[in-house]
Amino acid sequence: MVVLVVNCGSSSLKYILYDMRTETVAATGLIERIGGGGDQHAVVHHRPTDKDRVDYESSIEDHYAAVQETVKLLTTGEGKVLNHLDEIDAVGHRVVHGGEAFCSAVLINEPVIKAIEACVSLAPLHNPPNLLGIRACMAALPGKPQVAVFDTAFHQTMPRRAYLYALPYELYERHGIRRYGFHGTSHYYVARRAAEMLTQMGRDGAHARIVTCHLGNGCSMSAVADGVCVDTSMGMTPLEGLVMGTRSGDIDPAIIPFLEEKLGKTGAEIERMLNRESGLLGLSGTSNDMRDVSEAARNGHEGARAAVDVFCYRVRKYIGAYAAAMGGLDAVVFTAGIGENSPELRERILMGLSFLGLDVDPERNRSGRGDRVISTPESRAAAFVIRTQEELVIARETLEACKQAVAAG
Repeated sequence: MVVLVVNCGSSSLKYILYDMRTETVAATGLIERIGGGGDQHAVVHHRPTDKDRVDYESSIEDHYAAVQETVKLLTTGEGKVLNHLDEIDAVGHRVVHGGEAFCSAVLINEPVIKAIEACVSLAPLHNPPNLLGIRACMAALPGKPQVAVFDTAFHQTMPRRAYLYALPYELYERHGIRRYGFHGTSHYYVARRAAEMLTQMGRDGAHARIVTCHLGNGCSMSAVADGVCVDTSMGMTPLEGLVMGTRSGDIDPAIIPFLEEKLGKTGAEIERMLNRESGLLGLSGTSNDMRDVSEAARNGHEGARAAVDVFCYRVRKYIGAYAAAMGGLDAVVFTAGIGENSPELRERILMGLSFLGLDVDPERNRSGRGDRVISTPESRAAAFVIRTQEELVIARETLEACKQAVAAG
């Protein structure tokens, strides 16, 4: 089965074409600056496996045109990897917010589209372009199964004590105000992979208590016990939780009206500050990229040092909290850009967690490639670095949803 995975942003479309017989990638691509208007053209990057890359600029007015461009790239020209569109068996779509309606991937039909539309108020920046991508693929590939895979689905197993906020209960009942969590496909993948690795080590992976740390420009953590999510750091929106590239993470909510009064800013302006001007960028005053911030910190920049300190402290605090919530700890997983590529920060985060039975091996942490153990052989809890594969999860869940539909008749 050949599965096309599509991830639509407000002005972008990412795609990966998988041959699911071998779970290999036939091509990847990105179309940026869709609908720029005027003299601004979209930028197209097409990466066929085992062929030369294709890069060019073109006038692409909307997501419908972007999907048509994707289809053309896959089936014609120097970057061609398919002879005909009929070779695509299904399309899997990343959808950011499924609210409480979806706890697994689903075949897309009009009721599903309406349910995704109903979640637009919860994810106004993400769900509308996700819907555009769905509509565009339905038009370009009529009759092909379209499957929605939700960032929020993995977290729907959280108990009420973890997802409710201590607000008037009617706000949850009427407006859906609760913790939803995000990065679900990443947390799901690395938690399952960690369970497999624990089993290979002769430990009980199936019933393990695992803390997964997705650390990139956006950061979130999850507590996973017996294979299901029991808590996660992001909340109703991706703003809550850890320090991120430009997001503040956890703050005292009373800061918002305080800033309204002191700075004369509107709620929308403060929301922008918290989402776009805070985090590593706000603390360091230098960059939202941890590589730049870490370099500045090593060179003695005080703001950058503060940003790294707060970042590592917040992750370490959540590890301790989730270990307490699960009644113990069997593994910690690091994934995504920072988690996979910064041994310095991994060591700083894990430093002082011996009381949880977790001891990092400095040599293992600094060396090695791929999915690996970075804790000492004697460590009661394991520490892993695992490369996240969110698109592969989407492809797998798309395939599974199609199989279930066929079985159901």
